[in-house]
Amino acid sequence: MSTVSVHQSPVYRNYDIRRLTIGAVLEAQARDVGDKVFLTWLPDGRRYTFADAHRLSNRLANGLMAQGIGQGSHVAMLMENCPELALSAFALGKIGAVAVPINAAARGELLRYFLEQSDASAIIVEARFADRVLALGADMAGRLGRVIVVADESGDGCPAGVAGDAKGWQRVGFETVLQGGHDAAPEVEVGFRDMAMIMYTSGTTGPSKGCVFGQARNLLWGMSHAEAHGYRASDVFYVCMPMFHVSALQGTLYNALTLGASIFLQRRFSASGFWRDARSCGATVANIMGSMANILWSRPPSPEDRDHRVRMCHVSPCPEFALAFEERFGMRFVAGYGLTDFWSSHALTLTDPAWKAGSAGRVRRGIEARVVDEHDFDVPSGEAGELILRNNNPWEMSEGYYRMPEATLASLRNGWFHTGDRVRIDADGYLWFVGRDKDSIRRRGENISAFEIENIVKKHPAVADAAAFPVVSDVGEEDVALALVVREGGSLDEADLVRWCAGNMAYYMVPRYVVRVDDLPRTLSFKVQKFRLREQFEAERERLWDREQAGIRIGRDSA
Repeated sequence: MSTVSVHQSPVYRNYDIRRLTIGAVLEAQARDVGDKVFLTWLPDGRRYTFADAHRLSNRLANGLMAQGIGQGSHVAMLMENCPELALSAFALGKIGAVAVPINAAARGELLRYFLEQSDASAIIVEARFADRVLALGADMAGRLGRVIVVADESGDGCPAGVAGDAKGWQRVGFETVLQGGHDAAPEVEVGFRDMAMIMYTSGTTGPSKGCVFGQARNLLWGMSHAEAHGYRASDVFYVCMPMFHVSALQGTLYNALTLGASIFLQRRFSASGFWRDARSCGATVANIMGSMANILWSRPPSPEDRDHRVRMCHVSPCPEFALAFEERFGMRFVAGYGLTDFWSSHALTLTDPAWKAGSAGRVRRGIEARVVDEHDFDVPSGEAGELILRNNNPWEMSEGYYRMPEATLASLRNGWFHTGDRVRIDADGYLWFVGRDKDSIRRRGENISAFEIENIVKKHPAVADAAAFPVVSDVGEEDVALALVVREGGSLDEADLVRWCAGNMAYYMVPRYVVRVDDLPRTLSFKVQKFRLREQFEAERERLWDREQAGIRIGRDSA
């Protein structure tokens, strides 16, 4: 395996991208700072040095090959944050396999779509999610040659629903695979351009699109963050964002890997535990996304609010109360604009003026940005329009959408990537987000595809048509509302529909509000006018059936 130096400079332009692979970076860190603790799992205190991560991912890589998983295999990963997710991503990268992180909330038809669209031939899944995979039936058993089950906190890697190989399912325990390998680096030649990951967007204008990342692209996202925001090897990153998203996986895990920094990993975000965790692990950097900032801000002030070492939090979007938040908690915000299917194009840094808080900052090195009208002509400076981008740095962008050539070409119209987001750029070059042209709903840090909700709901036997749209939430951002047309002669109960949705989509997608309508408002070309639904029912909230008022609570483990 070729080697790479990863300690020349925090400025990632000094790296030889042509030698930048996951295996090469892990090998270099094991050689140069092998005894340094790389990852600590907060729930039970497990610690992994850089040498441990290299050795264990070698062992897992060899064990996966013994199971028939090798170069070019597409392997789904259905897990919440855990060390096994990180080791799996590293191991798959070392053998030239393609990792497919899946949102841990996915179930039913949404989970089937991810597995089928990505051409997954195996899956690594936490035991508590394994029944979701088995529920997809015999046809999926034929598609997935291996189901590798990660033991839950009790050590149970084989729950009753997973036991045996009935109906064609071939399952094996994660520890069995790990112990079946050896510690030497796998003898696989992997190149910097080789496909390493398919990471799904939120499906804002249609079905979720799988963004193709090469080996180098997997690492360069976080290295760009390090350059833009001044992260360093001495930093300690606190990670409670889900690692099936680009922010935590590329932006933090691979970032810390290339820097030689340390990570403290928590399963998920907890408002009451966030600052306690940060304090106990000595974190200097953290990420807070979406409504997390609102939730932390709304908690009662405490004498311990500033009792931590966090020097900066990467936030998106930057809240209106940013300066007051910084003063209360004794830290600074950094921010940016980025898209999974493009790159991180703008950065707000510690050196930017305080009055620019709320913006996404200025364009990063090597990126061109324009604000245009619907015909791709520039709008006057300071006016709102669609943001289009171009990246002049080699191999940093996603290499397109997997098995979606038309969508790939459409996104690159006139040689520029079209974001679908409306922004303005002020006289100083700072980017300000205005709104989304895309058909998406932003709920508690998740970009939710209205299209995907509608496609699933329309499978319900009593539903003739449906439209998902956002309404303003009482806790910030948006809640999901659903307008539906009931089939003639059909019978539908809102509570039953919501429970049906919980069994077929991610928990955060399940509509909070439902309203029956005779027909949906449409244009002359029969496109649903979502803005009319939003305007009407923002003004007529009393007409919306509310599952929370009905006492129905939908959470991560809802079925």
